Amino acid sequence: MGQALRKKDDHYTYGDYLSWPDGERWELINGTAWNMSPAPSRAHQEVLGRLYLLFATWLRDKPCRVFLAPFDVILPAEPDQADREVDTVVQPDLSVFCDPRRLTDAGARGAPDLVVEILSPWTSKKDLNDKFTLYETRGVREYWVVDPAGNPAGSVQIYHINKDGLYDDPEILVKNGLAASEVLEGFTLEIAELFPV
Repeated sequence: MGQALRKKDDHYTYGDYLSWPDGERWELINGTAWNMSPAPSRAHQEVLGRLYLLFATWLRDKPCRVFLAPFDVILPAEPDQADREVDTVVQPDLSVFCDPRRLTDAGARGAPDLVVEILSPWTSKKDLNDKFTLYETRGVREYWVVDPAGNPAGSVQIYHINKDGLYDDPEILVKNGLAASEVLEGFTLEIAELFPV
């Protein structure tokens, strides 16, 4: 599994993040800066495009909103923490917000209701470890991990927060499976739609 590059050992905040060059893409997880380069692969972008289209079409007349990366999601450790002091800002591949109060002009502040991350050799370790823990502890109610090339290829793992605030064991779906969201009641998709032959 791949490991994304990190900035030198230091503790960064959203205030630091805002001062970095526009041409660079970074995420902050508990003060550690993760480089978002290189650009995602063609396969990653195709799967993301299909996912976005399916979610956006289904949500068209509903109150929840779906967003594609790059879209800054600030995750404060405390509700009253000033934005510039927050040390965690991520850009999920896809995020769904059902509370419009969390949306800001710059992106969003607070946990999305649902997050999708698409694995790549570059980001897989971060998505399965650092982001998994982050999303669980910050209250992302549903986390989808899409693996276009893994074993098995074309799989989706869906994690749900339980009453103890922890993710249950994942539901693992492959190409002949049907994914259903608990957060977006009634939303389903056939895994084969994401990974056409």
